[in-house]
Amino acid sequence: MLQEEKLVTLLSDLVKINNDRIEGYKQAQDASDDADVKALFQHMINDSLKYVAELNLLLRAQGASEETDTTISGKLYRTWMAIKTTFTGTDRYSLFSSCEYGEDAVQRAYSDALSMDVAMPYSMREIIGNQQANLKEAHDTIKSYRDVVSQ
Repeated sequence: MLQEEKLVTLLSDLVKINNDRIEGYKQAQDASDDADVKALFQHMINDSLKYVAELNLLLRAQGASEETDTTISGKLYRTWMAIKTTFTGTDRYSLFSSCEYGEDAVQRAYSDALSMDVAMPYSMREIIGNQQANLKEAHDTIKSYRDVVSQ
Protein backbone atom coordinates (compact mmCIF):
# COMPACT_ATOMS: atom_id res chain seq x y z
CA MET A 1 0.00 0.00 0.00
CA LEU A 2 1.34 3.41 -0.89
CA GLN A 3 2.12 5.93 1.86
CA GLU A 4 -0.64 8.24 0.58
CA GLU A 5 -3.19 5.42 0.81
CA LYS A 6 -2.03 4.56 4.33
CA LEU A 7 -2.40 8.19 5.34
CA VAL A 8 -5.92 8.40 3.91
CA THR A 9 -6.85 5.17 5.72
CA LEU A 10 -5.41 6.50 8.99
CA LEU A 11 -7.35 9.78 8.69
CA SER A 12 -10.55 7.96 7.70
CA ASP A 13 -10.22 5.66 10.71
CA LEU A 14 -9.86 8.66 13.04
CA VAL A 15 -12.95 10.27 11.53
CA LYS A 16 -14.87 7.02 12.02
CA ILE A 17 -13.84 6.70 15.68
CA ASN A 18 -14.93 10.30 16.28
CA ASN A 19 -18.22 9.56 14.53
CA ASP A 20 -18.58 6.56 16.86
CA ARG A 21 -17.95 8.88 19.78
CA ILE A 22 -20.59 11.34 18.57
CA GLU A 23 -23.18 8.58 18.17
CA GLY A 24 -22.25 7.05 21.52
CA TYR A 25 -22.67 10.33 23.37
CA LYS A 26 -25.98 11.00 21.61
CA GLN A 27 -27.16 7.62 22.85
CA ALA A 28 -25.85 8.40 26.34
CA GLN A 29 -27.65 11.77 26.29
CA ASP A 30 -30.90 10.01 25.43
CA ALA A 31 -30.35 7.58 28.30
CA SER A 32 -29.97 10.33 30.91
CA ASP A 33 -32.58 12.61 32.44
CA ASP A 34 -30.01 14.83 34.16
CA ALA A 35 -29.39 18.25 32.60
CA ASP A 36 -25.78 18.41 33.83
CA VAL A 37 -24.96 15.03 32.31
CA LYS A 38 -26.67 15.93 29.04
CA ALA A 39 -24.63 19.16 28.90
CA LEU A 40 -21.38 17.29 29.52
CA PHE A 41 -22.18 14.80 26.78
CA GLN A 42 -23.10 17.63 24.40
CA HIS A 43 -19.68 19.15 25.04
CA MET A 44 -18.09 15.81 24.09
CA ILE A 45 -20.21 15.67 20.92
CA ASN A 46 -19.22 19.22 19.96
CA ASP A 47 -15.54 18.40 20.43
CA SER A 48 -15.76 15.38 18.15
CA LEU A 49 -17.70 17.36 15.53
CA LYS A 50 -14.78 19.81 15.49
CA TYR A 51 -12.25 16.97 15.20
CA VAL A 52 -14.20 15.38 12.35
CA ALA A 53 -14.21 18.69 10.48
CA GLU A 54 -10.44 19.06 10.96
CA LEU A 55 -9.74 15.48 9.89
CA ASN A 56 -12.01 15.72 6.86
CA LEU A 57 -10.16 18.87 5.82
CA LEU A 58 -6.93 16.87 5.97
CA LEU A 59 -8.56 14.09 3.94
CA ARG A 60 -9.63 16.56 1.25
CA ALA A 61 -6.08 17.95 1.17
CA GLN A 62 -4.94 14.39 0.38
CA GLY A 63 -7.39 14.28 -2.53
CA ALA A 64 -9.77 11.91 -0.73
CA SER A 65 -13.48 12.21 -0.05
CA GLU A 66 -14.81 13.21 3.34
CA GLU A 67 -15.55 10.32 5.68
CA THR A 68 -19.04 10.14 7.17
CA ASP A 69 -19.28 6.55 8.40
CA THR A 70 -18.72 4.90 11.78
CA THR A 71 -16.81 1.71 12.55
CA ILE A 72 -18.39 -1.73 12.64
CA SER A 73 -17.16 -2.22 16.21
CA GLY A 74 -18.73 1.10 17.21
CA LYS A 75 -22.07 0.04 15.78
CA LEU A 76 -21.87 -3.26 17.65
CA TYR A 77 -20.92 -1.47 20.88
CA ARG A 78 -23.88 0.93 20.62
CA THR A 79 -26.23 -1.99 19.98
CA TRP A 80 -24.86 -3.75 23.05
CA MET A 81 -25.28 -0.52 25.06
CA ALA A 82 -28.91 -0.22 24.00
CA ILE A 83 -29.60 -3.80 25.08
CA LYS A 84 -27.69 -3.33 28.37
CA THR A 85 -29.61 -0.12 29.12
CA THR A 86 -32.90 -1.93 28.59
CA PHE A 87 -32.05 -4.54 31.20
CA THR A 88 -29.92 -2.66 33.75
CA GLY A 89 -31.19 0.90 33.60
CA THR A 90 -29.29 4.13 33.17
CA ASP A 91 -27.83 5.02 36.54
CA ARG A 92 -24.97 7.52 36.38
CA TYR A 93 -22.30 4.98 37.25
CA SER A 94 -23.29 2.63 34.42
CA LEU A 95 -23.56 5.51 31.99
CA PHE A 96 -20.14 6.94 32.86
CA SER A 97 -18.56 3.47 32.87
CA SER A 98 -19.85 2.83 29.38
CA CYS A 99 -18.63 6.23 28.21
CA GLU A 100 -15.21 5.56 29.71
CA TYR A 101 -15.05 2.31 27.76
CA GLY A 102 -15.69 4.30 24.59
CA GLU A 103 -13.08 6.88 25.55
CA ASP A 104 -10.55 4.06 26.05
CA ALA A 105 -11.23 2.92 22.49
CA VAL A 106 -10.69 6.46 21.19
CA GLN A 107 -7.36 6.68 23.01
CA ARG A 108 -6.23 3.36 21.52
CA ALA A 109 -7.18 4.53 18.01
CA TYR A 110 -5.22 7.76 18.35
CA SER A 111 -2.20 6.01 19.89
CA ASP A 112 -2.22 3.48 17.06
CA ALA A 113 -2.51 6.25 14.47
CA LEU A 114 0.43 8.20 15.89
CA SER A 115 2.63 5.12 16.21
CA MET A 116 1.97 3.81 12.68
CA ASP A 117 4.80 3.74 10.21
CA VAL A 118 3.21 6.37 7.98
CA ALA A 119 4.99 9.47 6.81
CA MET A 120 2.88 12.53 7.51
CA PRO A 121 3.49 16.24 7.49
CA TYR A 122 4.38 17.76 10.84
CA SER A 123 1.26 19.96 10.78
CA MET A 124 -0.93 16.87 10.42
CA ARG A 125 0.87 15.03 13.22
CA GLU A 126 0.42 18.14 15.38
CA ILE A 127 -3.35 18.26 14.72
CA ILE A 128 -3.74 14.57 15.52
CA GLY A 129 -1.55 14.90 18.63
CA ASN A 130 -3.53 17.91 19.88
CA GLN A 131 -6.78 16.04 19.33
CA GLN A 132 -5.43 13.07 21.26
CA ALA A 133 -4.37 15.30 24.15
CA ASN A 134 -7.81 16.93 24.29
CA LEU A 135 -9.49 13.55 24.07
CA LYS A 136 -7.30 12.30 26.94
CA GLU A 137 -8.60 15.19 29.07
CA ALA A 138 -12.16 14.19 28.12
CA HIS A 139 -11.38 10.59 29.07
CA ASP A 140 -10.07 11.71 32.44
CA THR A 141 -13.15 13.89 33.00
CA ILE A 142 -15.49 10.96 32.32
CA LYS A 143 -13.39 8.71 34.57
CA SER A 144 -13.49 11.27 37.40
CA TYR A 145 -17.28 11.58 37.08
CA ARG A 146 -17.55 7.79 37.18
CA ASP A 147 -15.35 7.66 40.28
CA VAL A 148 -17.41 10.35 42.06
CA VAL A 149 -20.75 8.63 41.45
CA SER A 150 -19.38 5.27 42.55
CA GLN A 151 -18.88 6.55 46.10
